[in-house]
Amino acid sequence: MKFQLNHTDTATKARAATLTTDHGEIQTPIFMPVGTAGSVKGINQQQLETDINAQIILGNTYHLYLRPGIEILKEAGGLHKFIGWERPILTDSGGYQVYSLADRRKLTEEGAKFQSHIDGSRHLFTPENVMDIQRAIGADIIMAFDECTPYPCEYNYAKKSLQLTHNWLERCCKRFDETEGYYGYQQSLFPIVQGSVFKDLREKSAEFVAALNREGNAIGGLSVGEPHEDMYAMTELVCNILPADKPRYLMGVGTPMNILESIELGVDMFDCVMPTRNGRNGMLFTANGTINIKNKRWEKDFSPVDELITPLYSKAYLRHLMMAGEMLGSQLASLHNLKFYLWLVTEARFQIVNGTFSEWKSKMSLTLSNKL
Repeated sequence: MKFQLNHTDTATKARAATLTTDHGEIQTPIFMPVGTAGSVKGINQQQLETDINAQIILGNTYHLYLRPGIEILKEAGGLHKFIGWERPILTDSGGYQVYSLADRRKLTEEGAKFQSHIDGSRHLFTPENVMDIQRAIGADIIMAFDECTPYPCEYNYAKKSLQLTHNWLERCCKRFDETEGYYGYQQSLFPIVQGSVFKDLREKSAEFVAALNREGNAIGGLSVGEPHEDMYAMTELVCNILPADKPRYLMGVGTPMNILESIELGVDMFDCVMPTRNGRNGMLFTANGTINIKNKRWEKDFSPVDELITPLYSKAYLRHLMMAGEMLGSQLASLHNLKFYLWLVTEARFQIVNGTFSEWKSKMSLTLSNKL
């Protein structure tokens, strides 16, 4: 994997870069649609490629491990071939599921024991087998196994959790370095910075991760309920420590405004389920603000949902589909939101290269806060 910085904004820490994998180039800043079980909900791969121009998508290690299962993915030739996607893929490690399945898992130094949400069967994730699983899935970028702490979180718990995450990370690196992929192309391992919202823990973790000198780095454990001010403070702190010549990935973030603020702090990569999840519930993100398409005010509004992003369909038509419970309504809303997110980061890149990012961001911040 190669990472080439193309431009850095002079007024902020925003960057435009090119990340090159064996499955293609990624122009950053980038938003990565979430394809939990090998599917971005409601969106097919042709739409991802041609309508959205998604340069990279995510897969979820926990869900893919349980279903369809690693043996099937190996027989298929990896996730790329299984789902018919030739562009880059990133897989998370299952660490977030360790967090979200708190009522059905147990953490030890060995790893995380958990019950399947599908059939209640018991499983163990260790740093070693999570590396093996992601090798078999075949993602271009794979994540280290970590514990994502909840918010709020006691300092002593966060400190103990961080040590566990660092111990796991060393084992992940060792296992990754002593194994090879199955499918003849390069895979890269990203460590994850943790530490909740505690400055000293975040500093310690960022320094530990930076010293490992992997090909890219991630920031985890944010966007889990903490105030946005804390998210930005921790992100800025970590970005000031992580090396500038490697990509920085802020996991699970977030709203359009979260993304712009974090780009300004030096983050390159983002993912979140918000575009598709909110779309299915009728919330649309536009360049003019947020729309609840189910509101009656749109019943006779025949103007486009967004002239720039989705000029073909009117607000009235999309509202009709949503109110009638038509599957197409959720699909079009999800498609629109993903197109908007990709437009936003592409436009941010253009503004960084053009030297106008700070001024553009100030204007966009005002419109993004509108409730239409």
